[in-house]
Amino acid sequence: MKIRFIPAAVALAATCALTACDSSSSGSDQSDGPATLTVWIMKDSVSDAYLQRFEKDFEAQHQGTDLDIQIQEWDGIGEKITAALASKDAPDVLEVGNTQVAQYAQSGGVLDLSDKVSDLQGADWLPGLAEPGKVDGKQYGIPWYAANRVVIYNKDLFAKAGVTAPPTTREEWLEITGKLDKGGTQGIYLPGQNWYTLAGFVWEEGGELAVKDGDTWRGALESPEALKGMEFYEKLQALGKGPKDSDEAKPPQADVFAKGDVAQIIAVPGGAKIVEQANPALAGKLGFFPIPGKTAGKPGATFTGGSDLIVPVASAHQEAAYEVIAALAGEKEQTELARTMSYVPNRTSLAGVLKDDEGNAAMAAAAAQGRATPNSPEWAAVEATNPIKEYMTAVLTGADPAKAAKAASDAINKTLNP
Repeated sequence: MKIRFIPAAVALAATCALTACDSSSSGSDQSDGPATLTVWIMKDSVSDAYLQRFEKDFEAQHQGTDLDIQIQEWDGIGEKITAALASKDAPDVLEVGNTQVAQYAQSGGVLDLSDKVSDLQGADWLPGLAEPGKVDGKQYGIPWYAANRVVIYNKDLFAKAGVTAPPTTREEWLEITGKLDKGGTQGIYLPGQNWYTLAGFVWEEGGELAVKDGDTWRGALESPEALKGMEFYEKLQALGKGPKDSDEAKPPQADVFAKGDVAQIIAVPGGAKIVEQANPALAGKLGFFPIPGKTAGKPGATFTGGSDLIVPVASAHQEAAYEVIAALAGEKEQTELARTMSYVPNRTSLAGVLKDDEGNAAMAAAAAQGRATPNSPEWAAVEATNPIKEYMTAVLTGADPAKAAKAASDAINKTLNP
């Protein structure tokens, strides 16, 4: 058992990346002796038991290969990965956030795996994982697992309002939420700055947060389609008492929902466990459904979070590193990962693996319509200042939507085009 936890404070071989350490085997597989592959996995992404079982199985099937799995903290990981990619002695496989691939690929230190897409059944990948892994037509990130938001609802409050089934369209959702928003019950708790949810509404209308025009990115919140997405958000948000000037973390929406007088929240299915821990009386009383779309039978667009796997150009074992990724991204491991960790598998055809769990089944159904944030290496900087949140609060407190959207797009433009 070689899985190790590596604190963020530990630099990559004393920031070897910044001092051009000696390494003569960069970029090709070494043939002398057993290959030790260094694999960086993020803390809490998967359980130790899963990794131990995978390590044992992989090594048994790949004689002469040893896995050195190192657990990394999310805090400070961007700088650490950037240093690793610039080094001559990089790890062999890295787990990265799906929206981070473009940032890392920009450095030129990530291996192009486009020729492997067909072998990995890439035509079946979830778009929310596959698209951000593809930069300028080249596939750098291989989808590993996904998670996305669904609607978690209080079954007792639905029954009390005479609602016998979850909504299947956005208009029906508004109608039902209006029925629920009576007396001392909030139809939905939706904070004013839940911008990931807004993104889904914008995409559902055919809009974008930002678009690429040649080599330039520009914000697109002022488009008619994007404005329709914000209009829907405003209608839904008004059917509850969510604050207009904060997000789902302030206060924690699970704590608000746990009080028992909120009919719905938008969160990943695992949020239900947090709610039940805060109020055990709600155990067994929470249901799930995908965020509805404009038409029945097709869930609405939603932001897909998750992880991709990449191989540094400086890996000394590129071919063996690909074998690790092929195993992790393959049907056997995807099925095991879904059942063990309740993640959405990377392929749409494997969604049925989660069919026996209501929350995960709703998440898997929604994942087929999943999207990711704009695939710009500068998008992380947009999220750091997040003019989208300011835009949402402005509209919800009475500002002209078109003017507020234009101001937010202008701010996005400046960040995406430094």
